[in-house]
Amino acid sequence: MTVSENPYRIREEPGQRILEIDYSKTIRSPSIENNETVMADTINKLIKVGHVTQIEFKQQEDILYPADQTQLLTELATMIQDLVDNAKVLAEAYVKTIEDNEDYPGRLEFLKSTVNYGLKEDPVASYLRILARIDREQKIIESPRRESTKSRQVFITTLASLKERFEKLNIFKLVQSQLSKHRPGSRELYQNIFNPIIKPNFLYAKLVTKLPTGARELEGYTLKDGTKISILDLPGKVRPIYHVVPPELNLSEAKYMLLGEAKRIVSEHKPQRSEFIDPQKTRELFLSVEKDLLKDLSTTKKIELTPTDYDSLAKILVRYTLGFGLIEVILADENIQDISINAPSNLNEISIVHQKYGECRTNITLTGKETEAMATKLRLISGRPLDEANPVLDTNLELPGSTARVAAIQPPLSPSGIAFSFRRHREKPWTYPLFIKNKMINSLGAALMSFLIDGGRTILIAGTRSSGKTSFLSSSIVELMRSTRVITVEDTLELPISTYQKLKYDIQSMKVQAVITQSASELTASDGIRAALRMGDSALIVGEVRSKEATALYEAMRVGALANVVMGTIHGDSPYSVYDRVVNDLGVPKTSFKATDIIVVANPVKSSSGLERKKRIVQISEVRKEWTDDPLIEHAFIDLMLYNPETDELEPTDAFMQGESVVLKSIASKIPEWAGDWDAVWNNIQLRAKIKNKIIEIAKDNPERLEAEFTIHCNDNFHKISQAVFEREGKTDPDKIYSEWEAWLESELKNG
Repeated sequence: MTVSENPYRIREEPGQRILEIDYSKTIRSPSIENNETVMADTINKLIKVGHVTQIEFKQQEDILYPADQTQLLTELATMIQDLVDNAKVLAEAYVKTIEDNEDYPGRLEFLKSTVNYGLKEDPVASYLRILARIDREQKIIESPRRESTKSRQVFITTLASLKERFEKLNIFKLVQSQLSKHRPGSRELYQNIFNPIIKPNFLYAKLVTKLPTGARELEGYTLKDGTKISILDLPGKVRPIYHVVPPELNLSEAKYMLLGEAKRIVSEHKPQRSEFIDPQKTRELFLSVEKDLLKDLSTTKKIELTPTDYDSLAKILVRYTLGFGLIEVILADENIQDISINAPSNLNEISIVHQKYGECRTNITLTGKETEAMATKLRLISGRPLDEANPVLDTNLELPGSTARVAAIQPPLSPSGIAFSFRRHREKPWTYPLFIKNKMINSLGAALMSFLIDGGRTILIAGTRSSGKTSFLSSSIVELMRSTRVITVEDTLELPISTYQKLKYDIQSMKVQAVITQSASELTASDGIRAALRMGDSALIVGEVRSKEATALYEAMRVGALANVVMGTIHGDSPYSVYDRVVNDLGVPKTSFKATDIIVVANPVKSSSGLERKKRIVQISEVRKEWTDDPLIEHAFIDLMLYNPETDELEPTDAFMQGESVVLKSIASKIPEWAGDWDAVWNNIQLRAKIKNKIIEIAKDNPERLEAEFTIHCNDNFHKISQAVFEREGKTDPDKIYSEWEAWLESELKNG
């Protein structure tokens, strides 16, 4: 079958008119940039169908040319059609004259071959031919024989007119600086212009696999599964490109075919809610079933595969059937903080927030079919509705190697279709040593927080969206002694509860009704907090204080129903904004707000250029109790530590250094040895800071020592050694505690 015989059709999608050409019966992979015949055939079809927004070749894998590249070809097709429509005028009015009738056939053939063939196969070469012919004709006129005729002048004028039309096309503007290097038959220029999106037929997503022309690689790395990540900088673009090439894009055609057929069979299965109750077990079951399916198919189709092939293909198949496809690939990157999918998904590339490079656009676009499938899975996972009556869904997603909080919206709230936002969480809990290492907080700030947590204070961690407040809350739980009973209350499960339990924490998670969705099958947050109070003496962790549950929480804190630490997150960028939200927005009485002891503010800090964002704890403040009307006017907020942008450090205030903290004195008053002795309190905080610094030091050659397991081990032995020194010496001598703790650490490192 020749290229020109390939059938085609126009496919209409929201906001798109797609020229789809079927190459399924063609052996060679179709390519505009590599094959002049394919380019000419595509332009012929564009002349027939008119304007389209995208060109798609259907074969073993789909090859898509996005809107900007399609526009280059539609412009060219429109010009060619216009020239063909006016060919008779060109031939009769501009070429044929009485005085040199013998030159007419040659000139006419030149114009025909240029317009009908050359422009379609190699427009740049045709343009260069026209330049050369103009130059040749001009030299004849200027030669000593001066063979200037009216027809030759008209012919030059015709060629000049064609040249001007070519130069108005965007495709020529893109290659203007490279024209001198082009040779007829070479496709190098077109390879720089056209970068198709490659979509294997088992994917419902589109990827631009080729690096953009002119891109400069800022960094490249490979994920555990073999996915290649390139961070690219493009001239004139503010946002870098997060370029993803997963291993499934480098499979053989036989494996593509096998996966496509397997996915077709598996897609006939309608998933049930019960399959998503235990995601890990369900994935293991699907992995086994789909591996057997691949074995059966490979036997039937006589495709030889190794056991390793079956394992890798089954994982890929599960990712694109039960799982979330390329979203899983991106979330496996520990550098990812957020993923955004804007509606309509088929017209918008996925965007991400990278820990190092900030906001980036990706080389991935999801089809409407994929976003619909994702929405269905999220409904099943969460047990919550997502429909016209309930256009918002908020839930948690557990995947191999990562967890994420997902927000989905759909019409009528999102008029253009379904949109998603994924907030990636670490699979392991954050720790204070990890945050010290990345400078979100320093060792003194971490030591102060550790002291306050041991002191059983009420702490609100405030911040804007993406400020790191939930991550900091997670790291603060690690500072709790494992002898403490812990109750967590969340409407969307973001804290890594199962990991805490594996770390031997006595922790119970409670999932309550979301503020927006308000599922009737779930307990309200207020009732959840009241239930938590009936579960015994516990530390209470509230995922986020959002609504009416604030009243129940503050009632409990005010009457002393909670003897241990109470911690939660809340939106706000200063202590007063927290007060304003709690009292004026959430309706908590002013007197009840006084139950708040400490407000920690976490906020992103931007560079002067505005392109770089760093997460920092910018303020640790205590709330004094001696005020009646307005805590700001009556100086109830006393800063203990403040962020200094010049030093990029959280620095202690005079109030902290001079022992003016009422909260710290209150903690000390309950310990006979420290009562009335500020130096003892300060020395204990300094001791904790010294221990944190030591952990950072020994983690330089082993980053795992910054993780929760080792951090908890260090904290446990700090408390044990402190108790042993007190029982032996009659006081908690910080020098002896540190000396013995350091000796324990050296022994631990030697034996470990």
